[in-house]
Amino acid sequence: MLKRSKMLMALSMVMMLLLAACSGGNNSGNEANNSNATNAPSATNEAPPEKEADPVSLRVFSTFGGTDAARDAFQAAIDDFKAQYPNVTVENDVMSANDDGFRTKVNTDMNSGNEPDLLFYFVGADAEGFVNAGKVVPMNELLEADQEWKNGFLPDALELTRQKDGNIYAIPLTGFYEGLFVNKALFEKYNLELPTDWEKMKTAVKTFADNGVIPLSAPFDQSHYLIEHFVLAAAGPEGQNKGLLEGIDPNWEKGLAGMKELYDLGAFPQDAATIDLSMAANYYSEGLAAMILEGSWAIGGMSDGVKETTTVLPFPAIPGGAGSGTDIVGGFGTGFYMAQKTFDDTSKKDMAIALLKHLTSPASIQKIASANGGTPAADVEATGLAQVALDGFAMAAKAASISAPVDSKVHQETFTTIRASIQAVVKGEKTPAQALEEAQKIEQTNKQ
Repeated sequence: MLKRSKMLMALSMVMMLLLAACSGGNNSGNEANNSNATNAPSATNEAPPEKEADPVSLRVFSTFGGTDAARDAFQAAIDDFKAQYPNVTVENDVMSANDDGFRTKVNTDMNSGNEPDLLFYFVGADAEGFVNAGKVVPMNELLEADQEWKNGFLPDALELTRQKDGNIYAIPLTGFYEGLFVNKALFEKYNLELPTDWEKMKTAVKTFADNGVIPLSAPFDQSHYLIEHFVLAAAGPEGQNKGLLEGIDPNWEKGLAGMKELYDLGAFPQDAATIDLSMAANYYSEGLAAMILEGSWAIGGMSDGVKETTTVLPFPAIPGGAGSGTDIVGGFGTGFYMAQKTFDDTSKKDMAIALLKHLTSPASIQKIASANGGTPAADVEATGLAQVALDGFAMAAKAASISAPVDSKVHQETFTTIRASIQAVVKGEKTPAQALEEAQKIEQTNKQ
């Protein structure tokens, strides 16, 4: 047995030497002349196989839901990202901005430790709570560290999202304008001039009401746009910007009084006390209403026929106030926030930043702006827009001033208090002064 083992060992050594000789082995003298030696892979030089990327799960919460015109464009942007990073799962959590439950959900999530990784939300007063609590990341350093990303934005777009502490927390996608959307065909039918001043507005309201047409489609509960436009039309940009903390500008009272004046002429739907913003929009889109106060995002939800007969104008100034009749509500009032806890999580941080940059890239912004008719936050051109959208851009370009909405100037509970008083004010059950005094008390309590 021993002899046999030795023979086998010797035989094995001979075979190894033969193999080495045939392949050139490690003989450095033959390496230069042996082309196979340089081409053959070597175990010691082979790159290790790439490690499969770890799975990452991210949640994005936004207003691109319901009937939002950019819903599909936003989902497509997320799908593009997932195709680039198959290891990343993105939960596209959406609600409509017209749903008041949206704010409630955001506040609940932010206060309960259930922050989404990326949040598309309002800037200004709406964001103060979670900004001051350190729940979201200041974007200044991220922007400075990636100049290509930063330079893709219009400077004004970034500047208009800056919070009171001087930091930018929200990265914008599109800006917006609000205005008085008017069905030109109905004005022509009743031989009416477009409502470019208060007297023409009153004449139009009375004529439409007398002929069974809803003059101005708006709800009393979700009276966001009513409040924004009537206050600005009376108080002007400086008065509107004061808010209520330091006192009540008398022109805010004129604004609410103007609302009652139009109500007395039959301006609003008979069921204005019970409908919501969606139903008000339906009345306009079905040709049952001659006017509606809305934002640029509403254009995407209009039928082609309604778009063709619609233009958009500044809401006319209310006599005796400080409004010019060419002041509008608009700006860059929303953007993407990143949760601080996501930024601090090394397993999520890089992919969350990559997703943020993808969703706010010029390519994504261009597609979303083309879908919703908003003003692009990047230096890109929205395409395929209806004439009413072009009218809106022209209105914004000619505006004497562009102000952020009233609800960004006061505490959320304060604005809710004003909204809750609108029905009582227009019906004469409460004076404008009483309604605003109640709201001011709420404002002062929340600022203490």
